[in-house]
Amino acid sequence: MALPLILGIGAAAAALGGIGTGIHGGVKLKKASDTIKMTKSRHEANLNEFETANISTSAVMDELGKEELEILKSFDAFIEIWGKIHSKPEFRSFNRGNVAITNYAPEELIQVSVGASVLLGGLGGAAVGTAGGFAAAGATTAAVMALGTASTGTAIASLSGVAATNATLAALGGGAIAAGGGGMALGTTILGASTLGVGLLIGGVIFSISGHAVSAKANKAYSQMEETENVINDLCTYLGDLEVLARRYLSSIKKVSGRYTLWFDELRNTIERKGKTDWNSFYESEKRNAENTALIVGLLYEMCKVKLVIISQEDDKNAINYEDAGNAMDKAVALDVMGNA
Repeated sequence: MALPLILGIGAAAAALGGIGTGIHGGVKLKKASDTIKMTKSRHEANLNEFETANISTSAVMDELGKEELEILKSFDAFIEIWGKIHSKPEFRSFNRGNVAITNYAPEELIQVSVGASVLLGGLGGAAVGTAGGFAAAGATTAAVMALGTASTGTAIASLSGVAATNATLAALGGGAIAAGGGGMALGTTILGASTLGVGLLIGGVIFSISGHAVSAKANKAYSQMEETENVINDLCTYLGDLEVLARRYLSSIKKVSGRYTLWFDELRNTIERKGKTDWNSFYESEKRNAENTALIVGLLYEMCKVKLVIISQEDDKNAINYEDAGNAMDKAVALDVMGNA
């Protein structure tokens, strides 16, 4: 066979081989492109699910935090009325039925009342989740912190508005709902520019690398998306559980607060309208109402102390404080039964 013909056949075979390789690479590129699009779409859906759960839980926690701060703020009126009663017995502790409330000093109530006022004044311009952070960390603790000292050495109580609120959050170590310390941040940033973003950027260099490399990167991005999906699903479950407990706790504390308002109004009526300030001049029903009012203040004080979230010392999800919240709600139920008796 003539050499030119042999060379011609060789060239044709090489060309055909190149075309075959190109077709195979093109198929891989198409599959990789489809994988990347599906990965991106699924990841965005996961993040939307997380954001929905986060917004819903934050809303309930914010409502609970504000309710607790309003309750704490109202204690100043109780202290004023209670201080007008002369010759009243010293209640070291309260034990009624299944309800046991430890004693509290009037000074403590004054502190939390002032602190709660400071925090409420700063919530107007605060970010979503701020009030919920106080509920998560314990509103009573937050109110006391509000009278503490900021990291700058400035007394938080001397600050105002959002500055005081932010300083208190800083003193609490963030005070956020924190669905898992770094876990929540991980859930929102993983597969960002440093991970999935690498896969999405393949489009810009898709013709400068082989189909095999593109396919490998697409598969890696998909694998990372699945790992993050598991993290997000776990966080969404956590947020859902926290929201359920927060709703129950909010309902419970509102019920106790409502009864407190009734009993306190009756006590105020006894002192301000009837003019009774000597304990010995109180009727038995009036003494019982006064004691009940002091008791329910103690219960509300304790309920506002409960940290709904126990901050993790590890880089893991924080724990939901079912035990303390459950004990407080049990006392609220026992108190309600006593009040209806």
